[in-house]
Amino acid sequence: MDNREVYLDNAATTPINHNVLEVMLPFLKENYGNPSSLHKFGRISKSAIENSRNKISQIINCEPSEIIFTSGGTEANNLAILGIARANKNKGKHIIVSSIEHKSILDACKVLEKEEFEIDYLDVDKNGLVKLEDLKNKIRKDTILVSIMYANNEVGSIQPIKEISRFLKGLSMKSKTNNEQRLTNNFPLFHCDACQAVNYLPVDIKKIGVDSLTISASKIYGPKGTGILYVNKKIKIAPLIVGGGQERGLRSGTPNVAFIVGTASALKISEMKREKESERLTKLRDYFLLQIKKKIKGIIVNGGMKNRLPNNLNISVKGVEGETLLLILDDKNIYCSTGSACSSMDLNPSYVLVNMGLPLGFIHCSIRFGLGRHTNKADIDYTVKVLSESINKIRAMSPAPLNDFKVES
Repeated sequence: MDNREVYLDNAATTPINHNVLEVMLPFLKENYGNPSSLHKFGRISKSAIENSRNKISQIINCEPSEIIFTSGGTEANNLAILGIARANKNKGKHIIVSSIEHKSILDACKVLEKEEFEIDYLDVDKNGLVKLEDLKNKIRKDTILVSIMYANNEVGSIQPIKEISRFLKGLSMKSKTNNEQRLTNNFPLFHCDACQAVNYLPVDIKKIGVDSLTISASKIYGPKGTGILYVNKKIKIAPLIVGGGQERGLRSGTPNVAFIVGTASALKISEMKREKESERLTKLRDYFLLQIKKKIKGIIVNGGMKNRLPNNLNISVKGVEGETLLLILDDKNIYCSTGSACSSMDLNPSYVLVNMGLPLGFIHCSIRFGLGRHTNKADIDYTVKVLSESINKIRAMSPAPLNDFKVES
């Protein structure tokens, strides 16, 4: 029996890259100074942070001063939604988000609803995509913020970010106001959660056209517990954490120097690998799906395959609960997920799949595979073998007809 370990939960988190770890170590051992200190150790740490900020700004094509370091993607999303809304509420209190945003966006919106903001949640289609026409119909004169994720964490659906940006900027042109004035006037700002997208999609701020963007180091083979929030310098934003004045007063607290250095290194490596790795994983993911459908009956793919992250495969298996299958795979050293890792203890069905219109029976039978840099064909072959054997055993114990379970041809 093959005793390999196969990690297929890279949408939840990625292992740290060994080169990233190497650049971090000096700031965990020798160069441990507080960057706010004026002595040599402090100056070394301060310089490392600013060098990292410069590297990141070059990659995403913004100014260094527009980068804010946070404790992760969740805090960055919270700061974007709560911070921008509260700082601009005099211009309006209407916000639009998609119904399948990460919980760090949706729960922040719930907080704002208690502060008398009005939130519109855009529906998605069966492929997990928002419709631009729906957004157009929701826009109002008092809309101050739109937040649409670049790619979904559960089904990998890639949203039409550029088209949304063009529409929002077009509003300012119709009002005879240029885009620079839009940022300080009463036109919707555009935030994008790009945590899942960075490894596989371009994040040039100028090209995708967002006003604010979130990146998580843990999704790009960097250290857990570090995030990046880009915010256009012309946008007003209120801090969530106060007390020290770090990060231009927008995020107080002693910066985690080693993790910031690691994050910059991880982002640089991710950008270098992006195109080739996307191509490799697309082929490997498609091979994975082909083998699954060849050897296992009663399979449905959740979400469309066209506008989808190359490493994502979310399926439902007729007659087999996702949690049961996950535990069996875990026993065979194959590690995957049944939904968003941040809410894995939630017994409620996936709100993403619910909002995509999937029946509850499909949702409870769903399982998510997230391929990564270390995934190879042998891993996939082993996984398909174990999947097939496990599903056949489960179905043999509790046989159920497959004809009421619509599957892809």
